[in-house]
Amino acid sequence: MGQKAVFGIILLAAAVAFTGCGKSDSDSIKVGVIAELTGDVPAVGASCRNAAEMAVKELNDAGGIEIGGKKYPVRIYIEDNAGKADQSASSAQKLITQQRVLAIIGPNASRYAIPASEVAESAKTALITPWSTTPKTTLDAKTNAPKKYVFRACFTDPFQGRVVAKFVLENLKAKKAAVLYDVASEYNKGIAEIFKETFEKGGGRIVSFETYTTNDKDFSAQLTKIKKASPDVIFLPNYYSEVPLQIQQAKRLGISVPFIGSDSWGSAELVKLCGGDCEGYYFSTHYAADAATPATRKFIDGYKAKYGVVPDDVAALTYDSFGLLFQAVKTAGKTDRQAVRDALSRIPNYDGVTGKMQFQEGSGDPIKSAVILQIKDGKFVWFANANP
Repeated sequence: MGQKAVFGIILLAAAVAFTGCGKSDSDSIKVGVIAELTGDVPAVGASCRNAAEMAVKELNDAGGIEIGGKKYPVRIYIEDNAGKADQSASSAQKLITQQRVLAIIGPNASRYAIPASEVAESAKTALITPWSTTPKTTLDAKTNAPKKYVFRACFTDPFQGRVVAKFVLENLKAKKAAVLYDVASEYNKGIAEIFKETFEKGGGRIVSFETYTTNDKDFSAQLTKIKKASPDVIFLPNYYSEVPLQIQQAKRLGISVPFIGSDSWGSAELVKLCGGDCEGYYFSTHYAADAATPATRKFIDGYKAKYGVVPDDVAALTYDSFGLLFQAVKTAGKTDRQAVRDALSRIPNYDGVTGKMQFQEGSGDPIKSAVILQIKDGKFVWFANANP
């Protein structure tokens, strides 16, 4: 994405912030959604869209959100970012300046959430990303201070990286680990580095730390180096669309040690693409469908009845993002961008389908737990909880 183009989008969005307070139409509350419906992770976009439509339908079927004694339905505007950073920024700009939405949910992948978050911050419009775990999404690029209008419904990479490293050391008893990650992606790179740091501090040794670039298909050179290093385990903090190919190429090279993943493994598409090659492996993620609370079970059953599949973590986090937004609008008591942002920042505790979450003052990052899942018989099965 060209810096001039993004800067122009941010300037335009910022100008709008000073020309109106972002009130929704008198008869509805308008919410924008930016999802990866096409591009490199379409399963992510599909889950986001499905959960968004489900959350809004449930709310509207119940009469909408009550403000000042009157109930308002929610209307969503869904934009496809096509798996592109520049289109994520322009989608945010369109939703804010043309559709004049009250707030935005999405994007999900960190490399798309970051540019959209910069536009939302400049336009003083609340944005909640369901699935972006990199710290940079909610931090100002120049000052490293927290953005005021950007929130997330998920945990962050530093927490997740520590969880995985601790699991590998304590549960798998591994002493030597290798890592293969996409150096061009903020998410992959960030979590790989945190894993390395934590694993080494815990007494483990990283014997091979290999990189590739987004859209690469041949990993034989990196995997050959990894094989020679003889690790006890291999960490792949990469997306569901890439991991099956990496594991299959590794097995063709005779690599037989277990692979460990992160929340980017959490799509059912992983099992479809990987088959038995991923059987028995573990990954960290946001919730376990088979260890659900009654409220979470209700969400899972409703989603499955509507779409025919068990909701993945993106769907669950999107549903929670809408829940957070709906609570903030009710608390604000008016459809005003600033009031909604202020109400979001003051949510003391939210009991969502992915667990309890709490925002600290001055941060858009919630305090919440993670889970470790294992792939067994082609399904994601709860193995352990990991608390903050």
